Amino acid sequence: MAVTNIHPIRTTLSKAIAYIMNPDKTEKGLYVSSYNCSEDFQKAANEFLTIRSCGSGKGTVLAQHIYQSFKGKEVTPELAIKIGEKLAKRFLKGKFQYIIATHINNNNIHNHIIFNNVSFEDLKTFEYTENRGGKSWENLRNISDEICREHGLSVIENPQKSKGKCYYEWQQDLLGKSWKSKLRSVIDEVIMESNNFDDFLEKIRSKNIECVYTPQNVIKIKFRMPNQERFTRGKTLGWYYDEPQIRKRIEQYIFLKTGISGRNVHTKIIDTSNEIFQTSKGLLNWAEIKNMQEVSRLINFLSTHQIHSEQELESRATSTYNNRMIIVTQLNKTQGQIDDLSDRIKLLRAYKKYKPVYDGYRQSGMSKKYKKENASAIDKYESVVKNLMVLYPNKKLPNIESLERERTALITQRTELNETYKEIVAELKEIEFSRNSLNEYLKNIDKIHQKNNGVLE
Repeated sequence: MAVTNIHPIRTTLSKAIAYIMNPDKTEKGLYVSSYNCSEDFQKAANEFLTIRSCGSGKGTVLAQHIYQSFKGKEVTPELAIKIGEKLAKRFLKGKFQYIIATHINNNNIHNHIIFNNVSFEDLKTFEYTENRGGKSWENLRNISDEICREHGLSVIENPQKSKGKCYYEWQQDLLGKSWKSKLRSVIDEVIMESNNFDDFLEKIRSKNIECVYTPQNVIKIKFRMPNQERFTRGKTLGWYYDEPQIRKRIEQYIFLKTGISGRNVHTKIIDTSNEIFQTSKGLLNWAEIKNMQEVSRLINFLSTHQIHSEQELESRATSTYNNRMIIVTQLNKTQGQIDDLSDRIKLLRAYKKYKPVYDGYRQSGMSKKYKKENASAIDKYESVVKNLMVLYPNKKLPNIESLERERTALITQRTELNETYKEIVAELKEIEFSRNSLNEYLKNIDKIHQKNNGVLE
């Protein structure tokens, strides 16, 4: 989901371009591109001004600055700059010089686009040709939403209601996560009750939860609770709630209940009861050697894990599947805690940043002039305070450094859980392979005995 705004630049053009091209914010210029101008900030500013000097009716605006911000981790830097380039191309129609820079130095990936206010094509200003009536922001938002849909990203519903609302305010409105917890709880409950994925879709809808499943789209599954304004992607609830993981979890619960995994694992056991092997001793001898090699591998695995019977193998499979579910639940919980701490840290940093401005506003006696000059910072401060009051009603704000230490510890814990998860998955693959190899080998022996005894035709 991308939120956009646009504002004019009337002074210090070179500084504005230098800011958006900051190497520390753009991976040393990796996520910077330009159109009909240099990627050196000083040269680009001079090239803008050269085109401007050739026009007439120039006004006071030197350039325009577009800000396009994406929700959370919905995009990668590569996708973000690709979307920014599409936005610039469609919005500016190839008539204005511009520079695009994607900033990746914080949790919110976003694009900056600075373009010349004077067109090199007809030397007319953007204000004159594209912004009569001051509606360019609406056109910008529509184009941005269109591109987001093309890439499977979410868009804000009823955008006419959000005019004038800055991205930071909108983003912080999402911090009330109680409905997400409720949604996760319902999904967890339905997964344990479902016999397959189609049964899950039917049961989740019977719980009065809207569920849209579109396997052909990038966003495959999304949910909406009663009175919830927008749909929530499964992945937004946590990777554990995305479509592939829901399928795996249903399969695991079925295995725990029935002992049947539902997987068709391909093994290397050869069915030597086929006629082709019975008529060729050389081919039969080759197949039996291959089968013995697989049996040796199976015996080695069983010995290593101290498994002495088929029943113990089944028990080990059930136990390992259960361990995987426990680890995945812990991983999802830990990631949720990390995300929550990141949101809180971001809020506290914003509070620290904008508080001096607001203090100055109060010291000025709530001066209208001061507020006008610092409107954006004051609005952001008030929005931050509002959300902090929800999180900390006792008005005791935690120390940012302590939250960062807590987050670092959780990230370390997540890394350790990931390693454990990988070990369990590797063991599960061996178990599944061994179970199927054992079953196929025994079936093959049984077929041969039946054929030798004349039971099979």
